[in-house]
Amino acid sequence: MGSVAENSLDVAEMGNEHFANNSKKLDAGALFVLKSEGSWWHCGYHMTTAIVAPALLSLPFALSLLGWVGGVLWLLLAALVTFYSYYLLSVVLEHHAQLGRRLLRFRDMGDEILGKGWGRYFVGPIQFGACYGAVIACILLGGQSLKFIYLAARPDGTLKLYHFIIIFGSLILILAQMPSFHSLRHINLVSLILCLAYSLCAAAGSIYIGNSNKAPTKDYSILGKGENLIFGLFNGISIIATTYGNGIIPEIQATIAPPVKGKMFKGLLVCYAVIATTFFTVGISGYWAFGNQSMPSVFSNFMGHNQPLLPNWYIVMTNVFAVLQVSAVNVVYLQPTNEVLEQLLADPKMDQFSTRNAVPRLFSRSLSVIIAMLIAAMFPFFGDMMAFFGAAGCIPLDFILPAIFYNLTFKPSKRGLLYWLNSLIAIVSIMLALAGIVSSIRQIVLDAKTYKLFANL
Repeated sequence: MGSVAENSLDVAEMGNEHFANNSKKLDAGALFVLKSEGSWWHCGYHMTTAIVAPALLSLPFALSLLGWVGGVLWLLLAALVTFYSYYLLSVVLEHHAQLGRRLLRFRDMGDEILGKGWGRYFVGPIQFGACYGAVIACILLGGQSLKFIYLAARPDGTLKLYHFIIIFGSLILILAQMPSFHSLRHINLVSLILCLAYSLCAAAGSIYIGNSNKAPTKDYSILGKGENLIFGLFNGISIIATTYGNGIIPEIQATIAPPVKGKMFKGLLVCYAVIATTFFTVGISGYWAFGNQSMPSVFSNFMGHNQPLLPNWYIVMTNVFAVLQVSAVNVVYLQPTNEVLEQLLADPKMDQFSTRNAVPRLFSRSLSVIIAMLIAAMFPFFGDMMAFFGAAGCIPLDFILPAIFYNLTFKPSKRGLLYWLNSLIAIVSIMLALAGIVSSIRQIVLDAKTYKLFANL
């Protein structure tokens, strides 16, 4: 009887979702980019690619700003809070799907739950800024990894960082033409394997250097005094928040074929199993090896001051893994931009691959990648950009809004623990976001005085 009842509910939910998707005409963005054809495994691949990215190579640097106790505690707490927040989002999305109003985008959730206009003027711009910022940061990181490979092969090479940003951006120009989020499922499975590979290489490399006579003097004191120390702490908090950031949970859920119930949670378990394997090993091993000399990317530490601290073949292999995986991450974070461009420029009444839709898609997506390439080449301050996007985009989307959406949707009792737990997460996150924005902007301004445009970092 229980099985029959459960199957009946699934059929009913599928019917509601089908009715919801057909009772109103879908715009071209939802129809072409956010196709609902995937399984929970595909959902897990997408989430893992969105979160477990080469940004995790900055975790030793973040720990150096927070110290052993503060850094490891915040790394663990951020994991618990983001898992809980993403679970809340999935529950809210499933609830609306069962009511026959499946929400496919973050801004749809804003309009439905907060009120008309909130999605377009608040949630949408924050998400677009965070995701496009991630695209810029990924192009920069891809260029840096290519440069590491080049210097390993030719230590006296004369090519500059912006050359490699252009080379990597050219690859993204091609991948950006993938038609839909669902079409990335096989790429994101390979991405999952690659992130495990370079994380293992990064941790093994740090342990090898830390035990060798090439290791720097291990100093775990937090650098800076007064306001520099305080701003550094908030910078570290923002970097870790960004590393756990996603910002596209509703869009990932939109790729799941109905019924959606329970599938996002299974995908989350896949994703956080990979997180547990990678984040803590890379962060702790890197900080143990390099202490407060940790750089914004642990790969930079591997290069040493005068010569690489690891064999050239090892550095090349590790960076190849990272370059390939960050290209997949880049395309995932292009999806909100692609969806908006498709909504504005494509005709949903015509075939997705008709000339009428294909030509605007080619030009608009290529232009968005070229603009990101230019910004990455002009302002190559990767660690500072990570901190800013974490504070201004990832913390609101991944820490604040899920708790608010859940409380407004289900209205838990104010006498109960759940309401106050969600409220506490939202309030503390708002304060951290404001402090992180100020500290990251301050650091960007300081670096802008040190580095010139198109700096060869």
